[in-house]
Amino acid sequence: MSTQQTTKRCLVFFLVNDFTILPFTAAIEALRIANRMLGYQAYKWRLASADGEKVSSSSGIEIAVQTSLAQERRMLSGADRPSMAIICSGIDVETFSNKAVFAWLREAYNRNVHIGSLCTGAHILAQAGLLNGKRCAIHWENLPGFSEAFPEVEVYADLYEVDGNIHTCAGGTASLDMMLNLIGQDFDDNLVNRICEQALTDRVREQSDRQRLPLRARLGVQNSKVLSIIEVMEKNLAEPLSLLEIADDAGLSRRQIERLFRQEMGRSPARYYLEIRLERARHLLVQSTLPVVEVAVACGFVSASHFSKCYREIYNRSPQQERAERRLRQAA
Repeated sequence: MSTQQTTKRCLVFFLVNDFTILPFTAAIEALRIANRMLGYQAYKWRLASADGEKVSSSSGIEIAVQTSLAQERRMLSGADRPSMAIICSGIDVETFSNKAVFAWLREAYNRNVHIGSLCTGAHILAQAGLLNGKRCAIHWENLPGFSEAFPEVEVYADLYEVDGNIHTCAGGTASLDMMLNLIGQDFDDNLVNRICEQALTDRVREQSDRQRLPLRARLGVQNSKVLSIIEVMEKNLAEPLSLLEIADDAGLSRRQIERLFRQEMGRSPARYYLEIRLERARHLLVQSTLPVVEVAVACGFVSASHFSKCYREIYNRSPQQERAERRLRQAA
């Protein structure tokens, strides 16, 4: 073997129960294809879990692992120390709590091991105290609850973020983009392009590319004025703007905005604004332990009673019932 044919990275993927399988497999496949294109094992990896037993993904598929947390902690001081440790998690990550895992992540980071996360794994890195004052990415659905739980972390709705030795991605196919970024650093664009051809993807997305579909595609709305107004609304959920303020910003009259929303959205702008505030509230209720009154304030409601009334009108249940149903799902 030539001196160039050496292992570039040894990675350990730590699987958390109910992890999302798509970002996990996308990351592994990028490494596997890279090895195949190169003709040698430039990337090695192993799978780990807290107890060394197989882990069930959110889709019910069980994955066998090679090591336990105790073994991984011992390996940090030996020849088998990984160059990168990646947390793979998914739904209900807010309930995860394992001090031994947090300690392992901190020790690995202190030993210059790169730390990464897929999908909602940034939540676990934040719990371990590794993201204070750092940039990170997390799945858009988990972003509201994460922001409230960890205000000291700079979280973005990007595909992935790299801040020093911390690599985080939003999940889904974004893990492929993050891995291609790593491979590109180790080799060159030629290898990255060959991997894309094998994976039938036509380009490498930038880390700042949006996670969600553009509003135009997501809502099926073509009117640029309506889209710009909705963007303003989505940026001002905690402190809602009045319709007059929105009208001034858009350069339209209140009556014009009312007419446009009736035509394009089938409801008034006030109703639509309420709905997206309540959607954010729902994410906070199911992803965080914030008291209901704090959820109300975070979504621009002046009182918990008014919030509960509006919530019940839209979702046919109270915020308290939403929380109770979540606990039942987790216990099932």
